[in-house]
Order: sequence, then C-alpha cells, then structure tokens
Amino acid sequence: MKKALYTRRRFLGTAAAATALTVVPLSYSCSSGSKPKKPNSKVGGVQLGCTTYSYRSMPHKVDEVIEYLLLAGISSIELRSVAEEDLGLPTIPRQPRGQQLTDEEKAGFAKAAEDAREAQRQWRLNLPMSRYEEMRKKFNDAGIKIHIAKFAPSTWTDEEIDYAFEATKVLGAYGITDELGEESCQRLGKFAEKHNSLAIFHNHAQPAQPGFSFDKYLAYSPANRLNFDAGHYFGATGLHPNDIIIKYHDKMKSIHIKDKTAPTEKGDGVNMPFGEGATPIADILLLLKKEKWPINVDVELEYRIPEGSDAAKEVARSIDYMRNILE
Repeated sequence: MKKALYTRRRFLGTAAAATALTVVPLSYSCSSGSKPKKPNSKVGGVQLGCTTYSYRSMPHKVDEVIEYLLLAGISSIELRSVAEEDLGLPTIPRQPRGQQLTDEEKAGFAKAAEDAREAQRQWRLNLPMSRYEEMRKKFNDAGIKIHIAKFAPSTWTDEEIDYAFEATKVLGAYGITDELGEESCQRLGKFAEKHNSLAIFHNHAQPAQPGFSFDKYLAYSPANRLNFDAGHYFGATGLHPNDIIIKYHDKMKSIHIKDKTAPTEKGDGVNMPFGEGATPIADILLLLKKEKWPINVDVELEYRIPEGSDAAKEVARSIDYMRNILE
C-alpha cells in the first residue's frame, strides 16, 4: 500500500490535480442552437464512464441524463433503473418509515406491493422492444454507448429475465449486471448463455468475509463475469484492488471506481470525493492503460454531495480527475 499511497500523493501535488477539481459550469442545457460536440471519455486507451445510478438524487429521465453525461464528456455508461423508469414501469408502494402500522395496514401494504409486482411483470412482458430501440438511438445520437444494463433481474420470473436480456441486446450492451450473490450468480449465468450474452456481478464488502473467493461465483457459468467495485473492495479489506484486477482481468468487464478511506472500526471505509480518500485510483487506471485490457471504468457516485454542488457536477469532476491521471 505504500507504493499506492505515494502515487496518490504525488498526483495530488501536481497542477493536473488542481485542474481536476475545478468548478464545472452550472448549466446543463445543450440546446444552444449549435449541435453539441460528441463526447469522448476514452483516455489513454481506458474507457471512462459512469453508472446512471450516480444521478439518483437529480431528475433523471433519459433526456436529462444525456445532458448530465454531455456535461462530463462521457461516451460510455452503465444504464441503471432510469431505462424502465423512463418508459413508465409501474411503481411499488413503500411503507412509510418510522411509522407504526397496524397488522391490517401492514397486510394492505403487502397486498399492494404484490399487485404492483404483478403489474410490473405484465408491463415488462408487453413492452415493445421498439421502445428500447428508440432509447438506444437517443443515447447513440448523442455519442453515448451503453455497455452494460443493470436490470438486476435475479429475483424476477423466467419470462422477465428473458425480457431483460432481450432489452439488453437491443440497447447494444454486452450484458446485464446484478448484485453478487449465490442466487443471482447461479441463475443469471444460465440465461446469459441462452441469450449469448454475459451476466456481470457487482460486489460490495463481501471480499472482507473470511474464506471469500470470486472463483466460486464465476464457476457457476462460463457467462459469468465481474463488475468489480474497486472502491468497495479497498474500503472493506484495505487491500490493493490491482491484485484482483490482475488475477481476474480476463473475467472482468467493468470496474466501479470510487474514492474511500481505508476500513474503519465499523467496517467499510467512508466514501469521499475523488482525491480525498485513499483508494489507489491512479494505480488502477495506469495498470489498465499499461496492459490495454478492455475493461470499462465507471464512476459510481456515493459520497455526500458538497453544498452548492450536485451529482452532475460531481460526476464531471470525478471524470476530469481520472482524465488528468491518464493524459
């Protein structure tokens, strides 16, 4: 870890680091009359991007997300949740937090949730794939490619999983991502094989558990891959993510990047703005640049947004931070 931390300190002492943290323009509008320049976030051979989950605190219909992405100059994304929300997926009612409910009220919420899940199932099975073709065109016309779709369908019915993989293909993505777990890794890989696609799994703090190994989850299907969260890995274990990237680079399609402190007494490290944590971001990026491995690197914004800023500006700052490492 000494080498990694030295690399970070040396980078933070450069003028490039100061540039990475400059203020981004406030306006997101791309309707100035002139056609916006197509974004390009492939830097030094490394494809940078973000997961659209990063914009969850802002209005995030597809048209709005495209403006945020253009602000950051992002040309490749993990499309998450916004896809179905934009197309009108029925919502599932949630119980109010911190409120005591009677047994009758609890039963009412459970019934409403069950009915909503069935409404979602019917909605998915009847949605024309042309709607996803139109969505892909919107992103592609703006110069943005969808490389992964996060439908997270491991608990859905078989027919809904088929729908998710069909939609993924229409969107132009190479696979679906879901959370790492026994059920998801056993189930989705088989569907990925059926659809000639990939099932790509995202970790949280599981690698800190005694005896944990990615090998078990990858072994469930030849279509299983890793969506490796380097920030969660470092924050949970304190170990250098490059060891995992080197070992599994041929089974790794994407990396979620975030800056975190080392593990705390409570476990997982604290999410921080890029440059303020201890995740060896520079080491990760320079390894990918050197080895030329085709692994997407996506910002997953989870730190507290500073006062006066918002998620779109913070994603843009994070992308600029990484650009300055790779250029």
